[in-house]
Amino acid sequence: MAHIHKEFLIDNSPENVWEALREVGAVHQRLVPGFVTDTRMEADTRIVTFANGVVVHELIVDIDDAARRVAYAVVGGSMAPKHHHASMQVLADTEGRSRFVWTIDVTPDELAFPIGEMAEQGARIMRETLKATSVPTGR
Repeated sequence: MAHIHKEFLIDNSPENVWEALREVGAVHQRLVPGFVTDTRMEADTRIVTFANGVVVHELIVDIDDAARRVAYAVVGGSMAPKHHHASMQVLADTEGRSRFVWTIDVTPDELAFPIGEMAEQGARIMRETLKATSVPTGR
């Protein structure tokens, strides 16, 4: 099983970053605009459309307000791994910043490179989108 780990600082408070992350149906507006072009919810499944044409169906496993953590698993779509589980967590860092931790486990191993590349691009866009003092709302 391949393991992908992204960890980075965001120049914004954990409260603001968590507010954006926990709104799981607005990824295309709150976290990675342009990289994700559409997000819609069907019950507990999030359907995410990426700018490169990839569409994934992600089961939202948990939204934990106390831990500021969202867990999800890819369960269908155009990139259908045998197994995929991921979590994103917002931690407090120094000087009012946030530490963002994104962990992905996936099989088969051949998907590690394309998913890792997408995670790297997503992480860059998230840092840029969330660095402002206030995060735009999707409402």
